Amino acid sequence: MVRVTTPLDPAAVIAEFIDAVAPYNPQPDAAPVAVIGVRTALGEDVFTLSDHVVRALCKALVSYRDPEDRGSCSGCGGRHLDENLHCRDCGQLHGILGQVIAEHARRVAAENDGPQ
Repeated sequence: MVRVTTPLDPAAVIAEFIDAVAPYNPQPDAAPVAVIGVRTALGEDVFTLSDHVVRALCKALVSYRDPEDRGSCSGCGGRHLDENLHCRDCGQLHGILGQVIAEHARRVAAENDGPQ
């Protein structure tokens, strides 16, 4: 499935983040502690960051979870589970749902292989 997304301007996103977080800085006059440069096809920008903004940015990055992250496959440990918890690496269905479906499929196959 191909997803079409609106391109993001990373420099604009960082600027918006700084603008959203900076007003809550308990030491607004403190000297900057970091500089981040962003260069993309859309241009480049440099941002000076206070300790407060750096900490907020780090917390935001640490807490980010990709929407495609559905955990690890219980069979092979792969990290490519689709929306139905089907592992694209080994083909198994993941977790309890996968186990229930696999057991049901085995029962149906056994019933179909029986005397006719």
